[in-house]
Amino acid sequence: ARTYGLNAVITRCTNNYGPYQFPEKLIPKAIIRAKMDMSIPIYGTGKNVRDWIFVKDHCEAINLVLNKGERGEIYNVSSGEEKTNLEVVNGILDIMGKRDLIEFVEDRPGHDIRYSLDSSKIKKLGWKPKHSFKEGLKETV
Repeated sequence: ARTYGLNAVITRCTNNYGPYQFPEKLIPKAIIRAKMDMSIPIYGTGKNVRDWIFVKDHCEAINLVLNKGERGEIYNVSSGEEKTNLEVVNGILDIMGKRDLIEFVEDRPGHDIRYSLDSSKIKKLGWKPKHSFKEGLKETV
């Protein structure tokens, strides 16, 4: 964008979640399997950390950047709420009133220990997420 003078901005986000997400991802997969009383696979110890953002908050962030962002700039979008994969699945099970469905499986090769972003730049534009992780998870389930 800078090199060619394009009127463009870039956003990068952490892990999105919300209703109607593709079922191969952790949160929808856990919800579907829990509904069917099937085991939910967790890689390794489940201590891998992710910063999750509810899809509606992500959409609002993109809209703000499109309208108020500076041309050629990159804006990271994250909620700042880091959760382990185990915390995420346990949160789903709590909401659904389920227990004992977690199955620890061999970790994937090269599985990242942590995904997180610094979203201080977009916060300077006045953005902050409206949904806590727990609120977004309840709406998703």
